[in-house]
Amino acid sequence: MLSSDDIETPRGPARVDTDLPARPAAALLVLGHGAGGSVDAPDLLAVRDAAVAAGLAVVRVTQPYRVAGRRAPAPAGHLDEAWIAVLGTLRDRHPGISTLLVGGRSSGARVACRTAGAVGAVGVVALAFPLHPPGRPERSRAAELLTGLPTLVVNGDRDPFGVPEPGPSVQVVTRPGETHDLRRDPAGTGAVVGGWLRAQGLTTG
Repeated sequence: MLSSDDIETPRGPARVDTDLPARPAAALLVLGHGAGGSVDAPDLLAVRDAAVAAGLAVVRVTQPYRVAGRRAPAPAGHLDEAWIAVLGTLRDRHPGISTLLVGGRSSGARVACRTAGAVGAVGVVALAFPLHPPGRPERSRAAELLTGLPTLVVNGDRDPFGVPEPGPSVQVVTRPGETHDLRRDPAGTGAVVGGWLRAQGLTTG
C-alpha cells in the first residue's frame, strides 16, 4: 500500500512516499535521495521492494529543496535539519513500529549517517556512498560512516566517488560493473540489502 503526502519542516515541506507491507511491519526504513535525483532512482525502488517484501515499512523522503523544484542541494545543515524533523513526524505516525533504520543513496546516505544517532536509528543503509569528490581522494568523508551502528554500504566498483573501506560496524558490498548510479542491476542491489536486513534480524517471514 502506497501513500504520499507532505510534512512541514523548518526548511519547507518535504514529501514522503510510504509503502507498507501486507503484514504488521517489523521495522521502519526511511530512505533519502541523491543530491540532484529523486526517490524514484532504480536502486532506491529496488531496496524499497526488497524491504517491503521482507516485512518492513518503507518511507522515501524528498527533501524540501527538491519539492520546491531546485536541483542544487541545500547546505548540509539544512538537509539534516529537515530530515530530523521528518523523522520526528514519522515516529509519531508509526507508534507501533519501534525499530527505525535510515538510509539513502549518495547525498541521502550522508544525511542518514550524520543524523542516525540523533533520530534513534538502529542501523544505516548507505547506497553509493560518495567517499570523496571525483578525483579528490584527499577529501575523504569516511568519518561520516563511523556512527557506531550496523551499517551496510553498497557501492559500484566503478564509482568515481570512491568505495569506502569496511570497518568494525561497517559492511561494504562492492557491486561489479556498477558506477555511482547503481543502475545496471537494481534488483541485485535490493537483494543485497534484503540479505543484510535478514542477517540483522529485522525482517518477518
